[in-house]
Formats: sequence, structure tokens, C-alpha cells
Amino acid sequence: MFPKLVFVTGGNTGIGFETVKALIKSTKDDYHIFVGGRTLAKASAAMDQLKDLLAPSSTTAEAIQVDVTDDESIQKAVEYVEHRFGWLDILINNAGALFDTTFSGDASNFRAVFNKAYDVNVTGAQVLTGLFAPLLIRSPRARLLFLSSSNASLSGAFEGCASGGTKEPQDGWPKDGLITHQGYRCSKAAVNMCMLTWYQVLRDDGVKTFAVNPGLSATHLGGSTPRKMKRLGAVDAARAGDLVRSVVEGERDEHVGRVVTWDGAQEW
Repeated sequence: MFPKLVFVTGGNTGIGFETVKALIKSTKDDYHIFVGGRTLAKASAAMDQLKDLLAPSSTTAEAIQVDVTDDESIQKAVEYVEHRFGWLDILINNAGALFDTTFSGDASNFRAVFNKAYDVNVTGAQVLTGLFAPLLIRSPRARLLFLSSSNASLSGAFEGCASGGTKEPQDGWPKDGLITHQGYRCSKAAVNMCMLTWYQVLRDDGVKTFAVNPGLSATHLGGSTPRKMKRLGAVDAARAGDLVRSVVEGERDEHVGRVVTWDGAQEW
């Protein structure tokens, strides 16, 4: 059977890169992976790191430029895949960014923080999916994935508020030092709604749609470092990549239309 065609945004780093590695190492299926990077140089650099892994594998990969905040870039990527193959089997909306600092630091700049977060995490994924949708429905084995977050759970956030959480309470104004990551959290909650909308739109075409929450992972998100993230309790990003792979390969199909976690499906 022809290898499954997979397109990964932000495939050059973090969870996206680990997802690419997990798919290359898979013994279940063969893939041709489009490793998307915001610049071609970033995607090509990732390909250099994958050479030894790809050499013995029947899976293949190639670098492709895609900036999810640039509609022309998205359109060119979609046209490339369409002209090369005519369809797409799996789209993984992985590209994401965090622009929050602290509540007090962001309060005078909320519009910029929120707009940038939504542009990358929500609008970028929405536009990309809309343009790739005609190629997905041409595949008899199509899957659509969105990377979510445990911070996007409304019920989880409410429980944290009700229990008082772990933060010291602050009366009055300003709220100095509070770290809430509001822009990121709100954008990822919106990603969950986007996923549900696409689940409804593409369900009758046979496209299996999911969101995936791998938990706190050691990446460079928000300008951090994997080492610093691990000190905060984050797990190796390779584990996150393996969770995404399991969804791609049908191991979590009982949770289609849900936010998939290691333990089941995340509460809304």
C-alpha cells in the first residue's frame, strides 16, 4: 500500500519534531511526512537531524515551508501537496506559541498577547485545515489532529478556582507576579472548539478528528528550554510524540471527536 501522507506544522522542533521521529520509527505503517517549518531553513535543519533515523526506514520525509500566520505560505504548501499527490491522509496542526509573561506584565498589552496567540494557535490551524480539507476528504483513511493542552480544560480550570489552586490569593490591584498564561490557555480552549467544529463538518466524509493533550512537555514553548521545563515537572517531548503517533495509528479511535490524553479523554 502507498505510504500515508502526513503533514505536520511546526515539525522542526518540540512535540512536532518528536511526532515525526515517532512516525519514522513506527513498525505499523509507512509514511511520507511533510516536515513543516516556519522557514525552509528551519525545516531543512530538522531534516538533517533525521537522516540517520530515516536511512534504515521505509518511511520518507521532506522539508516544507509553512508559516501558519501567512495565508500565502499556507496556500503554497497546500498547492504543493495537491500537485505532487492530489490528496492528504493525515494533517497534524501542531504549530503553537505562547506569548504570555505575567498577568501584571501583560495587562497593558493584552490585545497584542491575545491576538498573537490566536493568530498562531487558532486562526493558523483553522485556515490550514480549511485549505487542506478538500485533500483530506479524497483520502479513505483521513485523520485530522489538533494539539491541545491541559490548560484548555474549562472544567479543570473551574476545579482549580474552586479549590483555591496553588497560588497565593491577591486582593486589590495590581495583581503583581501572577502567572496565568491567559492568552495561551484561552487560545487552546478555542482550539478545542475548532476541533469539534471540524469533527462535525468532516465526519460524514469519513475524516476522524481529534485533539491531543500530551500534558506538560519539555519544549522551547514560550522561550523556555527543555531543561527548565523538566524542572517544572514536564516530561520528555518524545513521550508526547508517541501519544500523537498512537492517535494517528488508530489506537485511540474510541475517543474520536474528543481531547485525547494518556488516560482517556479530557473533560471539557
